[in-house]
Amino acid sequence: MNTFDADVIIVGAGPTGLMLAGELSLAGVSALVVDRLAEPIRESRALGFSARTIEEFAQRGLISRLGDVDVIPFGHFGGVPLDYRVLPGGSYGARGIPQSRTEGMLAGWVAERGVQVRRGVEVTGVEQDDDGVTVRVAGDGEKTLRARYVVGCDGARSVVRTSAGIDFPGTAPTVELRFADVAGVQLRPRFSGEPVPGGMVMVLPLGPDRARVIYYDRAQPLRTAPGPITFEEVAEAFRRLSGEDISGATPLWVSSTTDVSRQAAEYRRGRVFVAGDAAHIHLPIGAQGMSAGVQDAVNLGWKLALAIKGRAPEGLLDTYHAERHPVGARILANTLAQRTLYLGGDEVDPLRQVFGELVRHEEVQRHLVGMVTGLDIRHDVGGDPHPLLGRRLEDRQITVDGVKRSVLTLLESGRGLLLDLADSAELRAAARGWSDRVDIVTAQGPEGDTASGGLLVRPDGYIAWAGGPHDGPGAGTSGMPLARALGRWFGPAD
Repeated sequence: MNTFDADVIIVGAGPTGLMLAGELSLAGVSALVVDRLAEPIRESRALGFSARTIEEFAQRGLISRLGDVDVIPFGHFGGVPLDYRVLPGGSYGARGIPQSRTEGMLAGWVAERGVQVRRGVEVTGVEQDDDGVTVRVAGDGEKTLRARYVVGCDGARSVVRTSAGIDFPGTAPTVELRFADVAGVQLRPRFSGEPVPGGMVMVLPLGPDRARVIYYDRAQPLRTAPGPITFEEVAEAFRRLSGEDISGATPLWVSSTTDVSRQAAEYRRGRVFVAGDAAHIHLPIGAQGMSAGVQDAVNLGWKLALAIKGRAPEGLLDTYHAERHPVGARILANTLAQRTLYLGGDEVDPLRQVFGELVRHEEVQRHLVGMVTGLDIRHDVGGDPHPLLGRRLEDRQITVDGVKRSVLTLLESGRGLLLDLADSAELRAAARGWSDRVDIVTAQGPEGDTASGGLLVRPDGYIAWAGGPHDGPGAGTSGMPLARALGRWFGPAD
């Protein structure tokens, strides 16, 4: 008889792993998070997250835990300026929220929910069988842990991915960005980066007298010297490229990153899954890296929970790879394209000129903004074409029991949602057999709302069924009966 330490062991206590642990806890599934580091990291490569991640945090009531979140309305694509408000809910993302702060918020959330996080535990390998997964950990001698499923959220050098035999193909690095967080210096902000003779420089304010300086030195695209980069190297190159002297500043952190781009060939192999940097790595542009990891977690959590509870319909766990792998591939493609526009030399000027002409068209702007923010993600949820099917539930004000509220708050339970916008007893009755997995809420939407009948929304916030104001549950404008859609995503009715 199997004895499990948890239903799911999550390797890695970064934002992806913690978000997944919280998602599982909402569904009443036990998760154990292990991480090789004794303490959380204090340095933060990511300084914010995308517009879609803002919505996903809001769906769980988490965004308010970060206090006032300042969003960036304007951004760029490979250095070409864009107004991200061209899409509803569009922004370049949350400004000035370091990854360590996001991670701390998520750690507090899962602690409140009773999730156990064990630090200083190094995973050395995983082995799966028909009933579960054995996780080998180093410590006082070799020990093992046991779970029904394991998810590797353990970064680019993932032990979980390697042990499971999942390939990690991609492209080798060709350019390197170097950066330093400094204090005690006043610098002009350069939010989107600025081309300069010999490369690119960027300055991101971190506080009244703190900033992150980032540069690309075309004369030295990749470092060849052994050992870590030094602040003296950064200060010399930044002065040479920008003309600004930061040598008298106090360095807080110095590091670098490259455009190495890799993606796991499989996001699932049997009972082993990968997410976040263990599944995809790329040049950090547009807050897409950490955001994609959080979105991986939100996509996977409810599906794993249904499988563990014996409620998952056939093939549900396979939709994690089917849905998230194309999203990751698109991120790799757009960051490599942005790298060429952003960091290329004079030879790229004709491309920049043509690209600048293209972005004058609103359709092109909407396409690029949707790509970078993740707001245009559309999953194949079955049924006939419908403008809402497979897309995210956009934030809007609705009225429930006479009280106006954000529709995203209806997803805080982490359950599915049948949103009855037509006060239809027939719709509500059709979903009653799934009431243990799906919240049924009658509400009034704003005037002129295109969603004027009923919506079935998955726990990750994507619409799986849509019915018009005069459609019964037998068909719906999605061309699929409501009961069939419920069964497809939430298993058989009670």
